[in-house]
Amino acid sequence: MVVDSLQALQAANRKPPPLRRDEGTLLIAGATGALGQELVRRLAGRHRFEHTRVLVREPIRAGLRGVETVLAPGPDIAHWPRTAADAALVLFEPPRLYYDRERALWTPEPAQLPALAAWLKACGVRTLAVVQPHDQGRLPEALKRGLASLDEEAVVAQGFERVIIVRTARKPAAARFGNPAERLAAWMLSVARFMVPASEQPVRAGKVAELVEVALRIAPPGVHVAAPELVWQAAQGELQAVAEGWLLAALGEVRSVEA
Repeated sequence: MVVDSLQALQAANRKPPPLRRDEGTLLIAGATGALGQELVRRLAGRHRFEHTRVLVREPIRAGLRGVETVLAPGPDIAHWPRTAADAALVLFEPPRLYYDRERALWTPEPAQLPALAAWLKACGVRTLAVVQPHDQGRLPEALKRGLASLDEEAVVAQGFERVIIVRTARKPAAARFGNPAERLAAWMLSVARFMVPASEQPVRAGKVAELVEVALRIAPPGVHVAAPELVWQAAQGELQAVAEGWLLAALGEVRSVEA
């Protein structure tokens, strides 16, 4: 039986224990693209965690002090050897092929998320953060603030102490057309892009990374989903205040009721 997404979120946030700061070992899957590079710089380069490990497809030498690599031996995630970690960060941005180092990094496919989450839980991960991109303006309103798929519900069902899902908009990939008629039709349909609200436009990688960094630092136990509009709002200036309003509002309500 599938549990209603909002009920799952409310149940997960009902009795939050005291906040915990970053500590221990962070494991990153999908440290590619501008966002992956920015997150590694922020979380590893500034020593937010004691150790940082990055999943790779082939052996490489880590170029950042305090960063280690962990070999992903094949597609069967369930049979990977376990590596100890306290927190994990999963990103789906494909590698930039003109960066030789990124071609060696392991990046999950969205369909691999449940299996990857199960492996991470077996590795001892308590906090899981997932940055889930989507084409701008194409995420249904009902799915923006809750669990958007059975895969995400399966992730929450693993029993992590904290699950942080950040939905960030991306520009649609450039399409290839076989003939002028297809190109003309695509141009006529592209007029719709001007109807996408500003709050659903893509946000710079640095701002998304900053929001994820703050969320890992201050989020109470439970399930926390950042809608695209919240990511956009956080990028406009008062990021810390927006993050606190998102992550700590429910905590304040629960404590006020208990008092």
